Amino acid sequence: MAALEIETAIIGAGQAGVPLARALAGAGRQVALVERNHPGGSCVNWGCTPSKAMIASSRLAAQARRASEWGIRVPRVEVDFAAVMDRARGMVEGARGELEESLAAQANLRLVRGHARLDGREGDGRFRLRVGDETLLAREVVLDTGTRSARPPVEGLDRLPPERLIDAENWIDRRELPESVVFLGGGTIALEMAQAWRRFGAAVTIVESGPRLADREDEEVSAELRDALEAEGVSVRCGAKAGRAEPTGGGVRLHLGAGGTLEATHLFVATGRRANTDDLGLDTVGLEPGKRGEIEVDGRLRTKVPGLFAAGDIRGGGQFTHTAYDDHRVLESQILGDGSRTTERILPYAIFTEPELGRVGMTEAQAREAGHRVLVGRQPMTESGKAREIGRTRGFIKVVAEAGSRRVLGAAALCESGSEVVQLFIELMNAGAAVDTMLDAVHIHPTLGEAAKNAAAALKDA
Repeated sequence: MAALEIETAIIGAGQAGVPLARALAGAGRQVALVERNHPGGSCVNWGCTPSKAMIASSRLAAQARRASEWGIRVPRVEVDFAAVMDRARGMVEGARGELEESLAAQANLRLVRGHARLDGREGDGRFRLRVGDETLLAREVVLDTGTRSARPPVEGLDRLPPERLIDAENWIDRRELPESVVFLGGGTIALEMAQAWRRFGAAVTIVESGPRLADREDEEVSAELRDALEAEGVSVRCGAKAGRAEPTGGGVRLHLGAGGTLEATHLFVATGRRANTDDLGLDTVGLEPGKRGEIEVDGRLRTKVPGLFAAGDIRGGGQFTHTAYDDHRVLESQILGDGSRTTERILPYAIFTEPELGRVGMTEAQAREAGHRVLVGRQPMTESGKAREIGRTRGFIKVVAEAGSRRVLGAAALCESGSEVVQLFIELMNAGAAVDTMLDAVHIHPTLGEAAKNAAAALKDA
């Protein structure tokens, strides 16, 4: 069989690979997009799309239980977990279908199904790839193979019944709500899923080996998140290390290193991610991945192998859909443009609990450690008219600015729609504007954005 000769091969149809393939093909380049499973990457298939749909259902259930606070009687709240999951999976299938159709309609683009593996280079420098029985020859290759749940070194974990072990990839296959769940890990995935499943009726415990949940956040953010979860009946065990796991008649028993045990019907592993670079043939082109499989790149997403790029979660750093999408713009600049666009950018993110955390830039502690003289402003949501009116007064908005220039160094919006509220600070930071730009503006009343302005107005030496 003759080799398929193309200009660019993209391995992985994730949130960097798909838009990059479209951009390159639209510019007239011959592109092969290789995907061994479904296009869309983690976001579409088990991450953003289905998890946020599921979380929306859990929020509705929680609000219905509190309906009397708004003067509305809801005598009984029933959760149809199978229907919740059907809705989430339906959104996945719809997004997949749209992607498949758009890729099939794109000129100069071929979607190749199967597992791609690098197989050295030709004499003229082109990369050779094997996809099943097919051979591809490409002038440049982009790796966008994503990550998977990393399994911690807990004795007995690999001997648990598969149906009792849940992770970020297989949760979407469930149709029955677990009776009880122990979450290993206190990061984003664990916090979002633990709160949602507790709201559906599961008994939930979070086991975090570190001293606090969401440990990259300000301590007051971590404390508020813990308080919010515990107020809904989530049990939190920080400073607890999992030592051994074993099956029981009804599920799983987890032995903690410092003594004591926890029992549940299921164990959810959320202790970090590992890059999908195990079987890519990287050694055939002289590339060695890092400890967690990540690929080292420079600010233009170039590996140390000329013509080989890496994008999305596998290149380390912030593992978010929006950063992966922006990676495609960096690569488009390298391949089609003047190469000026880089990964030197402001990277916001969110944790979609309730209250929701929208975050950008440095925390107060990070700003001080970096040597900045800082101003800190804080607005409790109990003082926000809009938050009181809609019954969402948990949390606060915090902004950290540089004394003198009064430019925003970072912000945390731990409040209703925090991922939306924090956008105000993101725009200020990208514009390099002082907070006075916000203070001089007229904001709509009553809004949560107005509370962000009030946080900026409260800036003072701290």
